[in-house]
Amino acid sequence: MAKVENIDLRMNIVDLVRRGNGGHIPSAFSIVDIIDTVYSDFLKHDSENPDWEGRDIFILSKGHGCAALYVVLHKNGYLQQKDMDEYLSFQGILGGHPDRTKVPGAEASTGSLGHGLPFAVGIALGLKVQKKSNRVIVLVGDGECHEGTIWESALVAQSLGLDNLCCFIDYNGSADQILPHPNIAKQWEAFGWGIHEIDGHNPDEIRNELGDFYKRSEGVPTAIIANTVKGKGVSFLQKHGPWHYKVPDDKEYEAIKEELQS
Repeated sequence: MAKVENIDLRMNIVDLVRRGNGGHIPSAFSIVDIIDTVYSDFLKHDSENPDWEGRDIFILSKGHGCAALYVVLHKNGYLQQKDMDEYLSFQGILGGHPDRTKVPGAEASTGSLGHGLPFAVGIALGLKVQKKSNRVIVLVGDGECHEGTIWESALVAQSLGLDNLCCFIDYNGSADQILPHPNIAKQWEAFGWGIHEIDGHNPDEIRNELGDFYKRSEGVPTAIIANTVKGKGVSFLQKHGPWHYKVPDDKEYEAIKEELQS
């Protein structure tokens, strides 16, 4: 198997799901390399002041992959270990989808697919109106790209020239199970977005495209098609099937750990 990045974060995702007895491990594995690179290398943010007006905005529209967001927020000081320990508990703040009113660093309550991009477009427009330089980054899934709200928002963003907006499309083939995209890059290009394709598990490629986005001012929003693997890093989690929402037992946990660390 090819080199796997962010082994510690992946194990943290598995530990989180085991602790809370619920969650989407393969979906989180699909996007954790992107989210970690966004927060570690580009996003202007302050864990001591999550609502800082100078911050850039990251929105996880693919809310069911929130375990990846939670482990990155924890790594960056937004969440304490107590928060992680109370994942999916009645007294905790971390649910199966991110809640803007409870989770520091979560910019939108998402999970009902197709809503995160409209939020991002509205925020990007507001920043433009105020002549602010903050950037907005949103991550959507390829299956989510069958929602009408995605394409309505894409058209609005292009027509308003929101070049402060970047959308990652987590292209892990989930849509192929029911309604494949014949050419997802062409779809976004047809709506007037600047299109770029990368390996969504390669930090160097992610950094290169984000670096260009932070420099660009071309009058059009940016779409980054991130080719990913659902469950990346563990053979029996990869692709689709029963592991979409499943908690590993002790034997499966040890098998996951062994593959990630081999």
